[in-house]
Amino acid sequence: MGTGTGTGTERATALPEEQWRERAEHHAARVDTLTADHRRRRAAGERHPVEDFLFTYYNLKPAQLRRWHPGAGTVLLGDGAREFLGQRFYTEAEGGVVLDRAAFSEARRVVDFVERLLGAVASRPAHLGCFGLHEWAMVYRTDEVRHGQVPLRLGHEGTDRVVESHRVQCSHFDAFRFFTEQARPRNTLQPTREGQVDLDQPGCLHANMDLYKWAYKLLPAVPSELVVDCFELSREIRTLDMRASPYDLREWGYEPVRIETAEGKAAYMEYQRDFAERGAVLRGRLLEAIAVLRG
Repeated sequence: MGTGTGTGTERATALPEEQWRERAEHHAARVDTLTADHRRRRAAGERHPVEDFLFTYYNLKPAQLRRWHPGAGTVLLGDGAREFLGQRFYTEAEGGVVLDRAAFSEARRVVDFVERLLGAVASRPAHLGCFGLHEWAMVYRTDEVRHGQVPLRLGHEGTDRVVESHRVQCSHFDAFRFFTEQARPRNTLQPTREGQVDLDQPGCLHANMDLYKWAYKLLPAVPSELVVDCFELSREIRTLDMRASPYDLREWGYEPVRIETAEGKAAYMEYQRDFAERGAVLRGRLLEAIAVLRG
């Protein structure tokens, strides 16, 4: 279908209307289920210290997550495909509608950074054993905690002792930047935004959680199903992140992973290893989607 236009018809996959509508409907139903509790809480003015994170820290709204996109390299066939022409980056193609890859790549310069970052992380071994101490370092020697409605499981003094008795080795800038001033010198690394490509590694919970962020920043050039797969992994990681944190979330239904004990450390590393393996698969799929975008 076409040659060398840069719109995305070269080596494209044609998708009949019946098929893409079925995918779009399944996607919408899946997202509705995943976001139902958050939407209910938002309507009632309620907050959740664990589950709302993906909609407060990350900035994709449920309605945006719900909107289906086939990704680059797919021509949507049928008269109904014209409805996509009202959305940015879609253009008419031979027999249907397709993402304009050249226009997207020109407008979204973040693609280059995401490709470099994901490729660099994929090339490294997973380092385990940080034990989620970043969350503890965020409340070290301060009364200003990020989740004021949730008590600290060991109290302030007990929390400080855990930080002081462990080697803090956080490599992810977007976790490190929330450390208290007193905690920052205790970290074995001093991550910066500029050094993120050099430091992020596949065992890091936040690096794997951020796969969701990089996926939605590439919309509509990546399939929406992949974005939701990243969302689901990110939600599971967030749950572990908070279970292993200094906060006492038992009233919310979360049993702690007591990383201050040998048993808790072992459990944390098992979770971390599983997330690293699953994150590697999603990272590979994102890199494949970028390769399709590149044409």
